[in-house]
Amino acid sequence: MGSCLSISLSCDAIVSRCWDSVFGRVRYVRQLQENLQALTTSLQELRSLKNDVQREVELAERQPRLRRLERVNNWILSVEALETEINEVIVSHITQEIEKLCCGGYCSKNYRSSYKYGKKVDRKLVEVEDLKSKGVFEVVAAESLPTALVDVIPSEPTVGMEPIFDQVWRHVEDEQVGMIGLYGMGGVGKTTLLTQIHNNFNRPRNDFNLVIWIVVSKGHKIEVIQDKIGEKIGLSSGVWKLKEQHEKAADIFRILNTKKFLLLMDDLWEPVELTKVGVPAPDSRNKFKIVFTTRYEEVCGHMDAQKKIKVGCLTWDKALNLFQEKVGKETLLLHPDIPKLAKIVANECGGLPLALITVGRVMACKKTPQEWNRAVQVLRRSASEFSGMGDKVFPLLKFSYDNLPSQKVRSCFLYCALFPEDFVILKDDLVYFWMCEDILDEYDKVEEAKNESYHIIGTLLTSCLLEGEGDSVKMHDVIRDMALWLARDLGKEGENILVDTGAYNAPNVAKWKNAKRVSLMGSGIKYLDETPTSPNLLTLFLRGSHLKMIVDDYFDFMPTLQVLDLSENFFLTKLPTGVANLVSLQHLNLSKTAIERLPEELAACARLKYLNLERTIKLGYVPPNLLSSFPLLEVLRILDCGSSDRIFFNSGETMIDELQGLKHLDVLSLTVGSISCFENLDSHHILVTCTLTLCLKGEDYGNPSRYLDLSPVAMANLKCLDTLQIESIVDVYSTWITRLENPNCFLGLQFLEVGRCTNLKNLEWLVFAPNLIHLHVYCCSKMTTILGLNRTETTPFAKLTVLLLGKLPHLWRICENPLPVPFLKKILIHGCPVLTRLPLNSSSAQTSNLIIEGEDEWWNGLEWEDQAARNAFLPCFRPYNVRSLVQVRRGFSQMSVH
Repeated sequence: MGSCLSISLSCDAIVSRCWDSVFGRVRYVRQLQENLQALTTSLQELRSLKNDVQREVELAERQPRLRRLERVNNWILSVEALETEINEVIVSHITQEIEKLCCGGYCSKNYRSSYKYGKKVDRKLVEVEDLKSKGVFEVVAAESLPTALVDVIPSEPTVGMEPIFDQVWRHVEDEQVGMIGLYGMGGVGKTTLLTQIHNNFNRPRNDFNLVIWIVVSKGHKIEVIQDKIGEKIGLSSGVWKLKEQHEKAADIFRILNTKKFLLLMDDLWEPVELTKVGVPAPDSRNKFKIVFTTRYEEVCGHMDAQKKIKVGCLTWDKALNLFQEKVGKETLLLHPDIPKLAKIVANECGGLPLALITVGRVMACKKTPQEWNRAVQVLRRSASEFSGMGDKVFPLLKFSYDNLPSQKVRSCFLYCALFPEDFVILKDDLVYFWMCEDILDEYDKVEEAKNESYHIIGTLLTSCLLEGEGDSVKMHDVIRDMALWLARDLGKEGENILVDTGAYNAPNVAKWKNAKRVSLMGSGIKYLDETPTSPNLLTLFLRGSHLKMIVDDYFDFMPTLQVLDLSENFFLTKLPTGVANLVSLQHLNLSKTAIERLPEELAACARLKYLNLERTIKLGYVPPNLLSSFPLLEVLRILDCGSSDRIFFNSGETMIDELQGLKHLDVLSLTVGSISCFENLDSHHILVTCTLTLCLKGEDYGNPSRYLDLSPVAMANLKCLDTLQIESIVDVYSTWITRLENPNCFLGLQFLEVGRCTNLKNLEWLVFAPNLIHLHVYCCSKMTTILGLNRTETTPFAKLTVLLLGKLPHLWRICENPLPVPFLKKILIHGCPVLTRLPLNSSSAQTSNLIIEGEDEWWNGLEWEDQAARNAFLPCFRPYNVRSLVQVRRGFSQMSVH
C-alpha cells in the first residue's frame, strides 16, 4: 500500500514538472511580442534614469575634490554594457524573429529558434528591471581626500636636464599654453623628461584632477590610443572595447570635457588626430593640457603645438658628470690616467645621454689604462664594435633613418657621413654634390635642384638627423657613427662607403674595389702614388688632405667617378694627366689649391656640370677652348682665380667669350680687378644673366681719370646678382638717381660686403636692394651714413639678418628713421665712435633673438628714442668679441665661395 502511494506521488511530481517545463517554453513564445514591448519601454526608462544620474555626477564633479562614488560608476558602466548586449542580441534579430511567429503569435514556424530568442528577451527584461531598482541614489559623489594623481613610473634620473625640465614645467603651469611638443634625436632623453613631468604629480595638487600617460609609438591606431585612455578614465570593460571608434570618441570626450586633465603622450612618429580619439582641444578657457614627445619637429607643427621645445644633447660639463656617475668613483680613482681617458671617451659620446649611459656602464668595470685606451680606439675606428653601441644605441637611432620618406632621402643622409666629425657642411655644397651624382630629380635650372636639396635637408633637420641653421648643417658624432654603421651594413645593397678622415698614410686601395663613395677629407696624406681600381666609385673626397702630388695614372680605373673634391690642398700644384680618363666626371672642385695651370687633358671631362677654381691664386694658364669643351657646364666659380682679368678678359678670343657658348651655364662667381673689365661686363650677355657672386677689388681701380660708379644706373644690368664684394677700391662713388626706370635692379642682392673704399661716403643705392640679408661695411674712412635720407616709398633692410659695421670713424648715422627689422639676429659694431644711435625703437623689439655686440663705452653712450626702447634692447647686448667677427666674416666668405 505504502509502495503504491510512493509511486503515485513520484508520478505526479514528474507530470507536474513536465507540464511546467512545457508551459514555460510555450510562454517564451506566446509572450514574445508582449515581452519585447515591455523590454523596449523598460529599457527607455533605464536610459532616462542613467542620463539623469550622469548629469548629477557631472554637476557634482565640477566642484573641487568631489568624485563619483564607485557604486555609482559601476552602475553606469553596467547600464552601458546591458544596452550594448540588448542591441547586439535582441534588437538586431527582432524583425526576423517576429516573422517566424504564426497563429496570432501563439506558435512559431521555427519553435526552437523562437523559444531561445524569447528566453533571452525574458532574461534581459529581468536584468533591466533589476538595474532600474538599483538606480536610485541619494548621493552620487563624495569629497575625496587629496591623493597623488599618478603612480610613479621608474626612470633614469634627469642628470643635466634640469634647465629644460624647468622650462617645460613653466609651460605646463602656464594657463595660456595648451599644447607642448618636445622634439629631439633618439636617445636624447625625451622620454626621461616626460616621465619626470609625470612623476612630479605624485603628490596632491590643485591644478589638474586627471593625469594620463600613454605611449603612442610608430604605426599607432586610433582604437589602441582610445583603449589606453579608456583604461585611465574607467572605460576599460570588455564591452566598451567592442564599441565603434566614433562611439568611444564620444565617451572619452564626455568624460574628459568635465575634467581639468593633463595628457602626456610619448613617442609620436606622426600626428595624432585628437578629435577622432575624443580628446577635447586644449585652450586657455578649458585649462586642458597636452604634452608629447617626438623625434620630428614637423610633428609639432602638425599637432599645433604652441610651444616647440628642442631637447638637445647635454653640455660638456653635464655630459661628463653623467658619464662619471655611470662609471663610478671607484673605477675613476684606480689609476691616475683613467680620469683623463674618461674625458676622451665621454667626448666620443657627443653629449648624447643614451650613449653616455651605455658606454659609461660598460667602462665601469674597465680598471686599467690599456682597456680605456682600447675603448678610445674602438669608438674612433668603428663605434659599432663597442659593446652596447651596435646592439642598443644604433638600432634605436636607426628607427629615424627607417622612417625617412624615401630611399633618395636616406641616400642623402648617408652622404653626409662622408664629412669628418663636427664638420660644418654648407648646404650649397650638398646641392652641387647631389646634383652631380644624379641623386636628385631632373631639373631645368640649378635653382630647382637647390629647392629639392633644401627640402631634403629640411626633412633631415626636422627628423633630428642633422642639426644646424642658416646656410650650414652638422651631423652629430653618434648619428654619424650610426650612418657609417648603416653604410657598412648596406654595402651589399650598393651603398658601400669608405671613410678614413684621420689617415696619415695613403690608404690600401685594394679595399676600394666595391666602394661607391670614398672620403679622405682632412687626412695627412701627402702623396697618392698607388693606382686604385674602383669600377663603381661615384664620389671621391680628398679635400684638405695636405696633398702635394698625385701620380699620373691615379684616375685611370675610375670610369664612373662623378664627384671629385680636391679643394683646400694648398700644396697641390698640378693635376695628373690621367684626369682624361674621368669620362663620367660631373663635379670638380679645385678651389684653394696651388694649381698653376689646367691640363689640356681635362677637356675629356665633357660631362662636367660643376667647376670650382675659386681662390686658386697661382693659376696662370687655362688652355684655349677648354671651357667650351664642357657644353653641360651649369656652375662655374672663378672668384679670386689667379690673374682673372688677364685670363678671362684679355683682348682677342678670351675665356669669357668661350662662356657665351655654354647654353646651360646658370651660376657664376667672378672677380673683376679693373674698371675697364667691369665696364666690359655689359657686353657679355652670359655674365649679366648668370652672375650670382661678383667681387670688385684691386688697385687698378685707382686710375685718377676713372671711377667706379655704384649708382643704380651703372649697375642696373646685374639683375641676377646675389653676392657682391667691393674691396680696396679708392675711387668709388655712388650718385643718387631721382628717377630710375628699373627700381628692382638689385632685387636679387642678398649679401654685400664693402671694405677699404676710403672715398666712399654712403650706400644710398641699397634702398633698391629689398632682399638684402647680410651687410658688412668696414674700413671706409669717409663714410658718414649708410642710407641717409630715404627718398623712396620702399622700406629698406626689411629682411636684414646680420649687420656688421667696423672701423668707420666718421659714421654717425645708419639711416634716418627707426626701421622694422623682424628678421634681424645680429648687430656688431666696433670702431664707430661717433655712431650714437641705432635704427631701433621699442616697436623694433619684436625681434626677440637679436644680439647686439659692441664696446662697452660705445653702448653706454648710445642715445635712444625713450627709456622703453633702451630697456627693450638692454638684454640683447654682448661685449664685443673679435672671434665673433671672424666667425661671421668666415660665414660670408663661405657663402661667396660655395
